[in-house]
Amino acid sequence: MSVFTVINPATALPIREVARASVDETDAAISRAVVAQRSWASLPPVARADALRSFARVVEAHIEELAQLEVLNSGHPIGSARWEASHVAQVLNFYAGAPERLSGQQIPVSGGLDVTFHEPYGVVGIIVPWNFPMTIASWGFAPALAAGNAVVLKPAELTPLTAIRLGELALLAGLPEGLFEVVTGSGSVVGQRFVSHPEVRKVVFTGSTSVGTDVAAGCARELKPVTLELGGKSANIVFADADLEKAAASAPGAVFDNAGQDCCARSRILVERSVYDRFLALLEPAVQAWRVGDPADEATEMGPLISASHRSAVEGFLDGADVAFRGSAPSGDGFWFAPTVVLAGPADRIAREEVFGPVVAVLPFDDEADAIRLANDTVYGLAGSIWTENLGRAVRVSRGVKSGVLSVNSHSSVRYWTPFGGMKASGLGRELGPDAAEHFTETKNVFFATD
Repeated sequence: MSVFTVINPATALPIREVARASVDETDAAISRAVVAQRSWASLPPVARADALRSFARVVEAHIEELAQLEVLNSGHPIGSARWEASHVAQVLNFYAGAPERLSGQQIPVSGGLDVTFHEPYGVVGIIVPWNFPMTIASWGFAPALAAGNAVVLKPAELTPLTAIRLGELALLAGLPEGLFEVVTGSGSVVGQRFVSHPEVRKVVFTGSTSVGTDVAAGCARELKPVTLELGGKSANIVFADADLEKAAASAPGAVFDNAGQDCCARSRILVERSVYDRFLALLEPAVQAWRVGDPADEATEMGPLISASHRSAVEGFLDGADVAFRGSAPSGDGFWFAPTVVLAGPADRIAREEVFGPVVAVLPFDDEADAIRLANDTVYGLAGSIWTENLGRAVRVSRGVKSGVLSVNSHSSVRYWTPFGGMKASGLGRELGPDAAEHFTETKNVFFATD
């Protein structure tokens, strides 16, 4: 087994070496999951529910450890990392209720009785990106396990440490060995094997649209279902009647959280032309006050970018751009980048492509129809925000914008207890909400003749 080196993005120093699994080693993990799943699915629903609650309690007891690992490996500010670790426990607790809710239907028919059953797929392969390693993993593995499946989880090579630890905590909580396998390695080997292996009956992928397209094509060849949460270029629409002070004060958090490395980042701010200058005047001090620094510092709001190569890619978006103003960031070691605001037109690259960094493009619009047109003038359709005091407008614009998750007078739109949609090149969204576990099952229909 070969290895790769994990780097601390705040210092650019190595942390540790992690195994890079081969195809054979991936197959072995899948085989262990197949065996474990059979006994897991045969448990009474209440037993699976109890096991997931036990897993949640163990995670709760290790929140600080997981948070410190995320600070070290991902550069997330410690406050954010603690929230992410506690979020994993909350997701497990929420889906612990699902095993006892997976009830079928009795359908009226003549000549007999017709009923449906929710049968687990078997083994679910989950491919997690590097930007939110714990939270995105939990959105997949919690409902999958609740539905009676085993899970093989592939974390990103850049950020595998919390996933590895969660796998260890699952065993500590008493989950059967092999039920929750964490396989570290490259996407071209481990991830591709999830797609092609006949015993992996569903794949959950979060990442870029280009890779997601390949994953979808591979799953189509195998006739296996796939979850796709992909890229975004989300609009933050600010109307003249909005609370401009509140909208401007919240805008940095909407795009600079996790250094902009968020598919739901509101990386385009569309502002009604009559208040465009006023909004920029309010936005500038908010951006310059955004605290970028040591992720271990309790006061830090934004840490570094994930790698040197990613920082170079983000910097490339500023070539020829009209930079209005920037915040500050540390110099020296680490992959630091100052929050940046760019004035843009609809055709500019910065307004059309996903930067995945702390850069936001600001564009003016003329009226409600123009705002909807600009918001939809992108291949993506994942998230967005609408700021207005007019309820009718809020409803009209939210219906008109083609995005899977939207919020009005807020930037909080993704919750594990509500659905998470996706449109256009942003993929299919993901299974969240009270019915999520059903999406990790196949529906079996059985007719009992009584005549």
